[in-house]
Order: sequence, then C-alpha cells, then structure tokens
Amino acid sequence: MDVPKFPEPERTMTGLTALWLPILLSAVFVFIVSSIIHMASPWHKSDYPKMPNENRVRDALRPLAIPPGDYMVPRAQDMNEMKSPEFAEKLKQGPVFVVTVMPNGMMSMTRNLTMWFLYSLVVSVFAAYVTGRALSQSSPYLSVFRFAGVTAFAAYALALWQMSIWYRRSWSITVKSTIDGLIYALVTAGTFGWLWPQW
Repeated sequence: MDVPKFPEPERTMTGLTALWLPILLSAVFVFIVSSIIHMASPWHKSDYPKMPNENRVRDALRPLAIPPGDYMVPRAQDMNEMKSPEFAEKLKQGPVFVVTVMPNGMMSMTRNLTMWFLYSLVVSVFAAYVTGRALSQSSPYLSVFRFAGVTAFAAYALALWQMSIWYRRSWSITVKSTIDGLIYALVTAGTFGWLWPQW
C-alpha cells in the first residue's frame, strides 16, 4: 500500500509590517551617513570643476532664457537627421554637451534633503520586501545582511553607471557614487540584520 505524500509546509515569509523599524531606522542612518560624506568630508569636492570662462558662458546664455530641464546639444530630430552631413558638421564644430538647467536662485536644500530621505525610505522598503520574501523571522544575521545589502546596493548604485555609459559623466564621479552606494547598502544591511524580528 502506497503511503500518501504530503507537500512540505511553505517557509513562513516575513511581512513588511514586521519590518517597519529596520525600514525607518535604516533610512535615518543612511541619511546621517550621506550627510557626513557630502558635508563633512572632501570626498565629492572635486566632482564638478569650474567651467573655463564661466562668466562669459553665463553672459552668453542668460539672454536665451533657457527653461529649466535636460538638454542635449546638438540634438537631431530623428535618425535621418542624425545621419546627415549637416548634423555631422555640427558635431565636428562643437560644442557637444548634455546639460541640466536648474531654476535661478538658491537651491532649496530642504526640498532636496526631504526627497533624499524619502528615496532612502523607498530603498529600505524594497530591501525589506525582497528580504522578507526570502527569509522567515529568526533568520540568521548574515542571511538577512546578504539579501538586504544586495538589494540596497542595486538601488543606490547600479543605475548610476548608465550616466557614464550613455551620457559621458565622469567615471570618477560614478565610481565615487558607487562607493557611497556600497556604504549605504552596508548600513542598510547592518540595520536589518540587527533589527530582524525573532520569534
């Protein structure tokens, strides 16, 4: 007589509601660490050097009243124009650049810092979701650290590489920002490992 086989019980996942504390605290810790990196250290001081003849460039562009936004110069309308001799001549003559035009006036650090904290919170939510789907409560520290850390690193760092690949952003800026992302990921992973719920 055959003995019936019963399916193995599914591993209990960890829900987001059980992870609200590591989500919140990891975002707070990342916010603090990023503030130290950007304001109390010279790490990013050389990222954007001063443009040669800055005042002449400003004087030349000011009358054009370019609206805030992202621009590529020269910019072809379609593939046919991109292949044309006229467009090739524009590229040869230069200048060729990608630029972000910001609104005039002092930059609102309150807005930027608020958005950065909310972004860090979103990253922590995704780290919690992935780690919670993979691991149950009472999982060992290193397992939690691994899942949360890899997820946070992908969110904080990997997309930055596209700017150097496609838009010629300096690789030194991208490498430094990737190292920043690794630090933020380690902070996130450590916080999740420390505060992971136990039975």
